[in-house]
Amino acid sequence: MNKKIFFLILVLFSIAVLLKACIRADIVESDYLFEKGSSSQQETVFNIEQPKNVTINGVDYLQSQTPIGNFGGKFVSSTIGEGPKTFNPWNSKDATSSSLSDIMFDALVTTNAFTGKVEPRLAKSFSISENGKEYIFNLRRGVVWSDGKPITADDVYFTYDTIVFKGYGNTSTRDSLLIDGEPPKIQKVDDYTVKFITKEPFAPFLRLLSVPIAPKHVFAPVCDKGKKYFDSFWGPSTKPSDFVTSGAFKLVEYVPAQRVIYKRNPSYYVINTKNQKLPYLDEYIVLIVGDLNNELLKFKAAEIDILNLRGVNVSSFKKLEEKSDYKIYNLGPTSSTMFLTFNLNTRKDDNGRYYVDKKKQAWFNDKNFRSAIDYAVDRKNMVLNITNGVAKPLFTAEALPSIFLNEKLANGHEQDFDLAREYLKESGFYWDKKGQLFDKLGNKVEFDLYTNAGNTEREAIGVMIKQDLADLGIKVNFKPIEFNSLVNKLTNSLDWETCIMGLTGSTLEPHSGKNVWNSNGPLHLFNKRLKNESEVLPWENELNEIYEKGALELNFEKRKKMYDRYQEIIYEEKPIIYLYSPLQMIAIRKKFGNIYPTPLGGMTHNLEEIYIKK
Repeated sequence: MNKKIFFLILVLFSIAVLLKACIRADIVESDYLFEKGSSSQQETVFNIEQPKNVTINGVDYLQSQTPIGNFGGKFVSSTIGEGPKTFNPWNSKDATSSSLSDIMFDALVTTNAFTGKVEPRLAKSFSISENGKEYIFNLRRGVVWSDGKPITADDVYFTYDTIVFKGYGNTSTRDSLLIDGEPPKIQKVDDYTVKFITKEPFAPFLRLLSVPIAPKHVFAPVCDKGKKYFDSFWGPSTKPSDFVTSGAFKLVEYVPAQRVIYKRNPSYYVINTKNQKLPYLDEYIVLIVGDLNNELLKFKAAEIDILNLRGVNVSSFKKLEEKSDYKIYNLGPTSSTMFLTFNLNTRKDDNGRYYVDKKKQAWFNDKNFRSAIDYAVDRKNMVLNITNGVAKPLFTAEALPSIFLNEKLANGHEQDFDLAREYLKESGFYWDKKGQLFDKLGNKVEFDLYTNAGNTEREAIGVMIKQDLADLGIKVNFKPIEFNSLVNKLTNSLDWETCIMGLTGSTLEPHSGKNVWNSNGPLHLFNKRLKNESEVLPWENELNEIYEKGALELNFEKRKKMYDRYQEIIYEEKPIIYLYSPLQMIAIRKKFGNIYPTPLGGMTHNLEEIYIKK
């Protein structure tokens, strides 16, 4: 990372601190960086530096530089909803499945949670050619899979050449790596060296190589049976003993709708400064809690050790903090975005049925209609009443901490019913004597609004949007449904009209959002194509061009202008209406050591280093 980008990160972090101070004056903030002489909330302070490579008996270990901890014990986390749809990280299409499968695997590289720099993980080192097109990765020798077989260049080559580039499972990574429709080339140099060759210098390339490496000896026979078989492989019913992994923890038990239990991997290649193998913890447990209220109760009952606090709960938790067994950390605005989106599909399914009713197609594809909805939504009221002020209104496709944030759009606009009505009138909408809205053909304006049931925050947003739009004369049928059913509607059946959702992006690299903004991206929710349909809206085409050219531009200022423009397009066209960004307020038990929270990594980015104090 060059000095200019790093300076921008620090500036934005400083802005985040000011925002938090204005929003919640009574919330103590954690230090972002832990350095000698800092006023850290940790009892132990150390210099932030990269872990070191240490070779012992022919094994290239990664040596943690954090303070020595105690071995044993467990850490209990939680997840909302019904649980994972798969434990296959290369096929995961939802956040829950990804987080619960990714924990078992490591990638070539990772992002440093303190600096944002890309650094080696399964790779011992890497180098980039002077022309910026060739990347050579030297793997750690002596590192093994959980079944004892060595991790080699064959595994890396297979992961990218077969699983990623040939489109097995979730194709988001492949799509993000394409240059002029072509993936990079990969070569096996020797048993512990691989080379990637890109068609052009590609700015986000290194960061995109965070795909977990797959064990070839397990997945090659699976791929030989076809993509359909691959999609069902390592599903929720798979025996834990069948998993072959490389991460710090390995699955040992999954009870649907109840819990996921992982145990430490005794063969993990990360060690402490005494050359003892990490992780320190014996178990990492994730309880499937169903909804936010149940999660809150379980934290209060000490059944879970960490809790993402919602705004409404922050004040009460803060009052009890001093005499409690937990500590609250404020990590600033999240990288996630909460939004309302419309289904703009005008196409038919294989049975000749329109995905969206034709009269509603006309409404949703009317820019004036979408603009009216945007101005009718009261973001400030949401922030005040749903998050208790622990958030900030959001108007941009880039999250507030992003170094690519379009600052000109960040402050957005106020709620304005008069302007909303003007937009509707311009498109021929009118109101009857009861104040009900009708389109120019005499159709009453009424549509369904979905979100995932159990997420009380999103449910509260839905209730408020329903009321805001009722004041505009629109009837909204608010329908919270089970999360996996909602994901299926959005990505497979396309049988939905409007939806409240959230996505997590990267504060350092907007190209990670290509799967959302490219017209054929798997998360192009507002106009998703189940096939490679050729018709593209003019502004969709401009988004495609921005994401193709932006990835090839190495100059930060020039890239910034391109990504400013993509945010302008979304702000003007409004296929997605952004609502607000909550602050990351996290409570964690005081009994744990080596807790070093950062805005980039959160609380448990270094899970293998966390231990229980004696």
